Amino acid sequence: MKFFVDTANLEQIKEAHALGILDGVTTNPSLVAKEGIVGKENVMAHYKAICKIAVGGDVSAEVISTDYESMVKEAKSLAAISGQIVVKIPMIKEGIKAIKYLASEGIKTNCTLVFSPGQALLAAKAGATYISPFIGRLDDIASDGLALVRDIRLILDNYHYRSQIIASSIRNPMHIINCAKMGVDVVTSPLASILGLLKHPLTDSGLEKFLKDAETFNK
Repeated sequence: MKFFVDTANLEQIKEAHALGILDGVTTNPSLVAKEGIVGKENVMAHYKAICKIAVGGDVSAEVISTDYESMVKEAKSLAAISGQIVVKIPMIKEGIKAIKYLASEGIKTNCTLVFSPGQALLAAKAGATYISPFIGRLDDIASDGLALVRDIRLILDNYHYRSQIIASSIRNPMHIINCAKMGVDVVTSPLASILGLLKHPLTDSGLEKFLKDAETFNK
């Protein structure tokens, strides 16, 4: 399973890269705005900087248009930044049309804001490189986000679609573990949830005892 970090913060991306587990990055307009990036040129430069850190990994950058022609135009501009760029396209009617066209042009796409198996099926048929079901947002409204991922995995496997699942809107380390059990291709997560996988009280107590006992080595 690949690990993408869901952020536009360069320091967090560097930290994930230094940890040795970074396979890619996902961003969205909200994450970019959170970093105080203003203006189209600055946004494009920021995406380029992310690509340099995430050496060789896919970097999702989202269009902000909702009509077919504008989405395609934006997608081409984003794809021109780097071969690492994956264009995020919203799960709407015009978005499916754009994904179909971009796939024919060899431009990688990530169909975002997927909340149902039917939406995922349409994205796969259109040729999306990635499909992003939002687990946490479904959990927030008392729906089962993991059940959606399970259904999408079954559908893609049934028909041998090449689209990869990016489990998105990760809220905690258990989301990551459960996705791994299902055979999800990618999780994109805040760095905090990824680092949460490191934690276990028995590891802490065991290490504390080992270090204490090792004090005798220097006597």
